[in-house]
Amino acid sequence: MNTGREQQQVQRGQDTNEVARRATGFGRLLVAVYGVFALSATARAGYQIATKFDEAPVAYLLSAFAALVYILATITLAKSGIRSYWLSVAAVGIELLGVVAVGLLSLLDPELLPQDTVWSGFGQGYGYVPLLLPVIGLWWLWLHRPGAGQKPAEDRP
Repeated sequence: MNTGREQQQVQRGQDTNEVARRATGFGRLLVAVYGVFALSATARAGYQIATKFDEAPVAYLLSAFAALVYILATITLAKSGIRSYWLSVAAVGIELLGVVAVGLLSLLDPELLPQDTVWSGFGQGYGYVPLLLPVIGLWWLWLHRPGAGQKPAEDRP
């Protein structure tokens, strides 16, 4: 018979295994796509800030913020562990809020963002992938949340 402490350790191990499976199969593709967006958004923001920051500082700073969000999402989606899981949820959630907010701003007040960002027009310049990616990412994280697929405690040996 397991003690309460042993049951907690078993449960933690199962949670960790479930979270570790996030980065396999389709999860690897998701991490790869986030990695590509992290690299492209970082390069774009770096170039814009270095060469023409005075033309549209808000837009270019938003591009840099998007790059940071993509970097954080890439790293945390690739790692296992509860902390990485919740950081992934936060990063992908912020990404979704950013895409929607910047997308609306770029349509409602185009003069505020005279130059496009990754998230302008809901990611129109990138085939709307920036809008779809966080939705798919949050769905994937929901499927691979800690404790998902575990038997209830009374069913465990």
